[in-house]
Amino acid sequence: MAFDENDIDDVRSAVRELCTEFPVEYWEEKDAKGEFPTEFHKAFAEGGWLGSVAPEEYGGGGGGVRVGATILQEVARCGALTACSTVHMPMFIMSSLAEFASEEQKKRYIPEIAEGRMLASFGVTEPDAGTDTTKISTRAVKVDGGYIVNGQKTWNSGAIEADRILLLARTSPRDPEKKTMGMSLFFASFDTPGVTIKPIRKIGRNAVASCDVVFEDFFVPDEDLIGEEGQGFRYILSGMNSERIYIASEALGIGKWALERSVNYAKERIIFDRAIGQNQAVQHPLARNYMSLEAAQLAVNAAIDAFDSGVDPKRAGELANIGKYLASEAAFQTTDDAMQTHGGYSFAREYHVGRYWIESRLMRIAPVNNQMVLNFIAEHVLKLPRSY
Repeated sequence: MAFDENDIDDVRSAVRELCTEFPVEYWEEKDAKGEFPTEFHKAFAEGGWLGSVAPEEYGGGGGGVRVGATILQEVARCGALTACSTVHMPMFIMSSLAEFASEEQKKRYIPEIAEGRMLASFGVTEPDAGTDTTKISTRAVKVDGGYIVNGQKTWNSGAIEADRILLLARTSPRDPEKKTMGMSLFFASFDTPGVTIKPIRKIGRNAVASCDVVFEDFFVPDEDLIGEEGQGFRYILSGMNSERIYIASEALGIGKWALERSVNYAKERIIFDRAIGQNQAVQHPLARNYMSLEAAQLAVNAAIDAFDSGVDPKRAGELANIGKYLASEAAFQTTDDAMQTHGGYSFAREYHVGRYWIESRLMRIAPVNNQMVLNFIAEHVLKLPRSY
């Protein structure tokens, strides 16, 4: 299925229609049981949506960031961040492979991911590095025919179900003068001795496990190296702007779902012989939510325009960060106000707003926390001294 930027409304409608087959009750059950949403992932792949942003020559739809952002916003409305995690990760990994992998790797892996036959995870974050990726300690030592990897990754989403991992590891010691050099990117198979995967107990988004992944003398063949040795950080960095746009779109989807739920509940809930939506104390927060979400949507749209035009990468980076910040803050405030609007019933699982509230909170932290976004704007846009 090929996608055209002019078909955005059709894309939105088609994805929304598919998502009706997976109502909030489906996602509630998956979250409660900690079960991967296999049925949704399969249906999404079979519909051609999973490979929407992958190049057409490798079995994808050839859509740009606008297509991906539109799809993810609708998926978020359907099942919050849990649903998005089954779509977002394949999109990001396929985009990375399409840009930096060899022709043989592209032909081998992208169609499998796009068709839902391969699940892949993303291994960058480490317990002692966090946001400072240059401090990762996972090492890949060159040996005959490949590399031996030792180290640990954390918050590795989907590792339990994944067949492979897009893994960032140091292939040379950290140079304080060239901190971003010496890291390499691998697309390694989990079907290899020397890897232990342990799920992390979480307060939310439990249908997609987040894991600690420990590598002990884990062998990665030469053929699984992506691009050039030592250039892994640059490869990861290249996808950050698009990822921020995707995350912002997901946040908007969550916020718009919560606002719609709140408005409907405010119209229907009768207290003191009148709908609670008649009270300004209920109306005003919802009105502010609407305006905040609309403002964030405009910022995200501007980021998409800048990114797709490719004219000014710095401006695209600025807008992507602004969009991520505004959308995640607006989404969390909207879900928090949805909790307040629903009162005591917000804690009842059958109303679902609590799950959206928890998952929206995560978006202010990941994939980059909003304090780091503020640092970026202060340093790179306002030209203030670096603070860290």
